[in-house]
Amino acid sequence: MSNESQGPVKGEAALMQSPSVSASAQSLPLSPSTSKSPELPDELVQAGWSKCWSRRENRPYYFNRFTNQSLWEVPVLGQHDVISDPLGLNAAPAEGGDGHLGNNQRKRRGSEEQGPGYINLKRTKVRLFPHRLLSVMSMSASDLRSVSSQAIYWDLDIQTNVVIREQLPTNHLPPHPEIELQRAQLVTKLRQHYHELCLQREGIDPPRESFNRWLLERKVIDKGHDPLLPSDCDPVISPSMFREVMNDIPIRLSRIKYKEEARKLLFKYAEAAKKMIDSRNASPESRKVVKWNAEDTMSWLRRDHSASKEDYMDRLEHLRQQCGPHVAAVAKDSVEGICSKIYQLSAEYSRRLRQTHLSLLQEACASPPQSRLVSCYPVRLTLPSPPLPRVELHFENDMACLRHFSKLELLYRYSCVDDPRFEKFLSRVWCLLKRYQVMFGSGANEGTGLQGALPVPVFEALNRQFGVTSECFASPLNCYFKQYASAFPDTDSYFGSRGPFLSFCPVSGSFEANPPFCEELMDAMVTHFEELLDRSSEPLSFIVFVPEWRDPVTPALSRMEGSRFLRHQLSVPAYEHEYRSGSQHICKRDEMYYRAVHGTAVLFLQNEAGFSKWTPTPERVAELSAAYRPSSHPPSLSSPGPAHVAPGDRESAAKVGERPLMSPSSHDSNNNNSNNNNSSSSSVRDKMTPV
Repeated sequence: MSNESQGPVKGEAALMQSPSVSASAQSLPLSPSTSKSPELPDELVQAGWSKCWSRRENRPYYFNRFTNQSLWEVPVLGQHDVISDPLGLNAAPAEGGDGHLGNNQRKRRGSEEQGPGYINLKRTKVRLFPHRLLSVMSMSASDLRSVSSQAIYWDLDIQTNVVIREQLPTNHLPPHPEIELQRAQLVTKLRQHYHELCLQREGIDPPRESFNRWLLERKVIDKGHDPLLPSDCDPVISPSMFREVMNDIPIRLSRIKYKEEARKLLFKYAEAAKKMIDSRNASPESRKVVKWNAEDTMSWLRRDHSASKEDYMDRLEHLRQQCGPHVAAVAKDSVEGICSKIYQLSAEYSRRLRQTHLSLLQEACASPPQSRLVSCYPVRLTLPSPPLPRVELHFENDMACLRHFSKLELLYRYSCVDDPRFEKFLSRVWCLLKRYQVMFGSGANEGTGLQGALPVPVFEALNRQFGVTSECFASPLNCYFKQYASAFPDTDSYFGSRGPFLSFCPVSGSFEANPPFCEELMDAMVTHFEELLDRSSEPLSFIVFVPEWRDPVTPALSRMEGSRFLRHQLSVPAYEHEYRSGSQHICKRDEMYYRAVHGTAVLFLQNEAGFSKWTPTPERVAELSAAYRPSSHPPSLSSPGPAHVAPGDRESAAKVGERPLMSPSSHDSNNNNSNNNNSSSSSVRDKMTPV
C-alpha cells in the first residue's frame, strides 16, 4: 500500500460502510447463522460444528464453519468432521463411500442442504471492482455468477492438505482501530526520526526501503509483544540497517548510464570522502590515504577530459577500495548510534502501545493443552475482542476505495469464528489495511515488491502438479489460497492466516514459499524448513522461489543448494517471467504485473515421504516452467526498485542448469558453509523485486 492518496485508507476515517449496508451485514444470505449449542460436545464445537435452524425445512441442521459441510444428523467426531482427525490417527475410520477423497474429506452437499439462503460458492470466483463495493453484502447467487467471469487472482475453493498439531489459542491482543491508528502514527514518527538521523549524522537520505527491511529483519529475532514494532531483539544493532546505511557513505551511488554521470559521481565521491575524513576523528594514516587518493582523483579529472565511461567507473571502483575502509571506520560509531536510537524508540513506542491496548481488553482464560493432529486452521486468539467503533462510509469521486472487497468478505466468512453476524467485519478490515499500509511506508511504489505474488497460472500449476494448497509468506490482500501464513496473526487471523511462518510448525502438507527479499528473513526461513523436514515423517514439501543473486551468492540460496532435502532446482531467467504487484488491491489494471529484473531460483525441498508423493518429475517441472511465461494480459511494467546500486553489483540473469532428481543420501550436505561470509561483504541489492 503505497501512500495515503493511493491506499484504501484515507486520512483518519478511512474504510467505510453506510448504516444500511451495516444492517444488511447482520442478515447475510450467504451463510447460515451459527451459534454455539450446549447440545454439542466441546470436541465438536472446537472442530467447527454448530447447530443451526432451517426455516425452509423447519428443523435443525448442523454446519461446520471450517469445511462448509451441512448435515441433518448429529455429526460424529472423527467421521463427519475432517478437521478433527484428517489422518485417522485419533478416531475410528470414516464410514460411507466418501473415503476415497483426500484426507477423508466428504464432498460438499448441495445448496439445498446448506440452510436457508445459502449460496454454494464452489468454483464461484469473484473479483469485485470498487464501484461494486457497497453491493457485496446483498449479492444474490446470480449476481455472484455474473461477476465471476471477471479476472480474479485467487481460488478460495481449494481445500488444505496441511496437517498440524492442535495448538492453544495465542496471546496476541485483538486488533482495535484506535490502537491501529496510534500504531500508524508512531511508526510514521519513527520513520521521520530515521530520516532526520541519517541527514544530521551522515548527510544522506535513508537508503530506500531500508526501514521496511529493518522491520522484516528485526521481527525474525524479536521476542516482544507488538506485532509490528521491534522491542526485544538481540543484538540491538540491526545488521540490515547498518549494512545499508554504510553502503551509502560517504555518498549514495546510483546506476550510471552516461559518461557525464560517471564523471560527476566520481568527483562527488572524492570530495565527500575528503570532507568526511577531515570532519571526523580519524587516525593520521587514514587521513593521509584518503586525502592523497581524493586529491589524485581530482587532479586526474581536471587534466583528462577524454576518458570513457569505463575509465571513470574503474577509477571510482579503485577509489572506493582505497578510501572505503577508512571512511567506514570513522563512520562506524555514528551509524551504530543511528541503529541503536531507532531500536530504542521502537521499544518505547511498543511499550506505550501495549499499555494502552491492555486498558481496552479484559483478561480471558486459555484453553487446556491439546496434542491431536488436525487439519490446519487459522490462528485463534485467547483474549476476546472488545467492542469496536462504528465504521463510517467514505466515497472518493462516487466510488468506494477498495478492490478485492469480496475476497476479504469470503476469507472472513471461512475463517472468523467469533463474529457470525459480521458486526466487527468492517472495523477489522480497516485495521488490516492500516497495518499493511503503515508497514510498507507512504512513498510512491514503496513496499509493493515486498508483498508481491506469483502469477495465477503458476499457482494453478503448483496446485495441480505438486498438491500445493498453502502459502508460507502472504497476506489477506495478496494470497491465492484461503490458507496461508502471514506477518500479523492479530489482524490477519480473522481472514484465514495461520500466523507467521517462522512460528508455524506443520506436520505434513505441500507449500509454496516466496519470501520478502530480506536476506536475514530468507536465511531464517531455510533454517525453519530444514528443522520441519528433519523431524516429520509425514509427506512435507516446500517449493521455494528466491532471487538468483550470485554476485555474491546469498547465504539462503547457498544453503538450500547444499541441503540434503533438495530434490530439484531450476532457474527462470531475468525478464522472461513476471510477478503480480503487491498493491494489486488498489493499483490500476495495467499496473498489475511487472517483469523480474533478475533470475528466480525455484528449489524443491522435500522429505522422503514428500518426495515420494510430490515428485518433481520432468513433466511436472515442464508445466510449472511453462506457467511462468508471461501471459497475454496488458503490458507488464518494469520491476520497481531502488534508484541506486553499488557500481560493483551486477544483476545475475545466468540460467542455472536444472538439477536431476536425487535422494538425500546422494547429496553432499557439507556444502552449507561455503558462503557463510557473503552477507557481511555484500552491498545493497535490488531487494524491491517482487516476492
